[in-house]
Amino acid sequence: MITCSAPGKIYLFGEHAVVYGHSAICCAIDIRTRVQAEICDSIIIESVLGRTGIDHDIHPYVSRVIEKMQDYTRIRGVKIKVDSRLPVGSGLGSSAAVTVAAIQALSHLFGCNLQLEEIATIGHEIEKEVQGNASPTDTYVSTMGGIAMIPQRRKLQALDCTIVVGNTGRFSSTRELVASVARLKREFPNVIDPILADIGTMSQIAEEYVSKKDYATIGKLMNVNHGLLDAIGVGSAELSALVYAARNNGAFAAKITGAGGGGCMVALADEPNAQLIAKAIRDLGAESIITKNTHEGVRREP
Repeated sequence: MITCSAPGKIYLFGEHAVVYGHSAICCAIDIRTRVQAEICDSIIIESVLGRTGIDHDIHPYVSRVIEKMQDYTRIRGVKIKVDSRLPVGSGLGSSAAVTVAAIQALSHLFGCNLQLEEIATIGHEIEKEVQGNASPTDTYVSTMGGIAMIPQRRKLQALDCTIVVGNTGRFSSTRELVASVARLKREFPNVIDPILADIGTMSQIAEEYVSKKDYATIGKLMNVNHGLLDAIGVGSAELSALVYAARNNGAFAAKITGAGGGGCMVALADEPNAQLIAKAIRDLGAESIITKNTHEGVRREP
């Protein structure tokens, strides 16, 4: 039996804009998805969603991983068990984490010896196939860990502040939200294109301040990024309530993370204020998670 795990992620800057080739800054967080793989007489996929074989409705990402890995090895039967702390459809990169961890687990199990760059590339291909369109950000950061500027694939200095995640508990479909922004972009290109470009420019400006760990300036830019995401229609009343609760309780910054529409927001804070922010989020009926940046990407577990 092989067990591999991969981290979730948050966007500091750039979600949605990165789909159109603009820059983003993404950060791996210390919340992981674990995938166990072992040889079996048939193909079995197990998770909290149920027990299936190849099933593109219930287990679309793992199903595509198994099919894609047939290009590298012959898989007659395998049992894959998924254990994740990342809520599905939350903006924390759950699909990328399970995809990347499953690729590495099968690579080890069948002796494919895939390198990290290959895993990230295969993972991105699978996300594009399942979602219709996807940036390479989530799968790259889940594979490599740390903080990265995408699409440049440039590693940045790690954060040393606390990260507080607020989860509305409301599922959001990345595929549907990406499609919604695309429709708006087609309808009002002269309005939406500059907004997406500004989000990308903000990421490039922020790179210097992330490296300097200038959280006051990072915070100002992240807060503006949140407003621009609201402007392209991926905000929600629940997310905004959590964002402003975090800011009112001492966060350096608070914004949507991921596709939006539901799912999660993220706040950066110092340690004393992190507990206050987490409580404020819970007081609004949402789940709060206190975590940190992690330098570790996908890895084989003992």
